[in-house]
Amino acid sequence: MRLARMTDYAVRLLIYLAQRPERLCTIAEVATAYEISETHLMKITHQLSLAGWLETTRGRGGGIRLARPASAIRLGGVGRTMEPDFFIVECFATGHSCMLHGSCELTGVMDGALRSFLQHLDSFTLADVLPPPAAAASVRPLRFHGRNKGAVR
Repeated sequence: MRLARMTDYAVRLLIYLAQRPERLCTIAEVATAYEISETHLMKITHQLSLAGWLETTRGRGGGIRLARPASAIRLGGVGRTMEPDFFIVECFATGHSCMLHGSCELTGVMDGALRSFLQHLDSFTLADVLPPPAAAASVRPLRFHGRNKGAVR
């Protein structure tokens, strides 16, 4: 299973903001720090804002910040917000008619795996994954290599 690149970027954005609770941050600033497209970050910021994870302030002097403490942001909730679906196998898709319907237990097995995965993420908050304060001062872009460029690691 792989989380979408947008989920990866969303978590990076939240980490960045959690490390700077004393001020508003800008999309341009985060994009530069992590070498992420500003356009992607705008979409992510919008989704996270609609879900109540972020506060946004428009205009001159505006920016973004966490809408709640990092200790109140569950990683499973962020994943559910950002992921378009969790179709691990084709039979999870809405409206899909499986040729094996009635004679296959794969859906139940995969559903259990997905529930375990999300339950594990729900056991961690954003505060749990923050680097030590000294590391926050020297943010370096995360670089991915190979074919799994967008995979969350």
